[in-house]
Amino acid sequence: MDLIKRNKELIKKFETMINTADENLAQELIDEKASFCTPASPKPLFGAEGYLSVVHFMRKGFSDVQWHIKDMIADSDKVAVQWELSATHDGEFMNIKPTNKKISVCVMNFYYFNKDGKIIKDTAATGMIGILSGIGAI
Repeated sequence: MDLIKRNKELIKKFETMINTADENLAQELIDEKASFCTPASPKPLFGAEGYLSVVHFMRKGFSDVQWHIKDMIADSDKVAVQWELSATHDGEFMNIKPTNKKISVCVMNFYYFNKDGKIIKDTAATGMIGILSGIGAI
C-alpha cells in the first residue's frame, strides 16, 4: 500500500478514535513522543495520553461532540483534514458556562506521520475561533 493511501486509512481510524476516545486506537495511531499544543494546556501534551486529554477536555464542555471528515488531502507524510465538528455546549468550556447551544463548525488540521504510520504532530488551524463564536463567547 502506498503511503498516501495508508495515511488516509489511518485518518479514518483516527476519526473513530476521537469520536469514541478509544485508548487502544490512540496508542496504535499516535507516537508516544508526539507533542500537541492546545488552549486547554499551557504546556505541550505528549502521545496518546496527551491527545486523549484534549478529547476529554472537549467532552467536558460538549458531551455529544463528534468530528466527521468532510475532506482530506494527503501527501507522503502528512494529511490535511477538514472536519465538521458538531456538538451541544452542555458543560463548562474554557470558563464559559453551558449555553445549551448546538454548534456545527468546520475545523482544519494537518497531521504528520512518521515512517511507522504514527502521528507525530497535529497542527490545528482556526477551529477554536469557530467553537467560541458558535457558543456566543466572541
